[in-house]
Amino acid sequence: TEESAAPAPSEASVSETPVPEESPAASERPVIPAPDFTLVDQYGETHTLSDYAGKTVFLNFWATWCYYCKEEMPDFDKAYEAYPEVQFLMVNATDGVQETMESAQEYIQQEGFQFDVFYDTQLEAVNAYYVTGFPATYFIDAQGNLVARSRGMLDYDTLVKGIGMITE
Repeated sequence: TEESAAPAPSEASVSETPVPEESPAASERPVIPAPDFTLVDQYGETHTLSDYAGKTVFLNFWATWCYYCKEEMPDFDKAYEAYPEVQFLMVNATDGVQETMESAQEYIQQEGFQFDVFYDTQLEAVNAYYVTGFPATYFIDAQGNLVARSRGMLDYDTLVKGIGMITE
């Protein structure tokens, strides 16, 4: 049985940088379903993106060896506190070589971040979203559609604009 892979978000259909003023109205945007994936938390429990159906999702791919990932994380923690209605999925690219669950957990604890971290130990999510560089961020609306994405580091103001695109 051949499984059909979810189509890659095309360059023209998902906003590259979340800037609401330049984005088409929600009714004019093409509908691009966010690819589903499975992750584990620090307790070994599995979570899928579809578990959060009906919620807006901030999806960030990161690693401890990534300088820019670490630079943007304090802003993400601040936004996590400010936007409790948004589900933050902080996805650690846990390849078991460059990045381990232990090294990621140690970093999160050391910095005192409050958001939950999920571990992509099979790199399923990384592959589903064609992540080729870190950090990478996606904004998903309550209907489970990709609204915007950003490659590279986000500052707080841009993060807030992206959240606005999925919560308005």
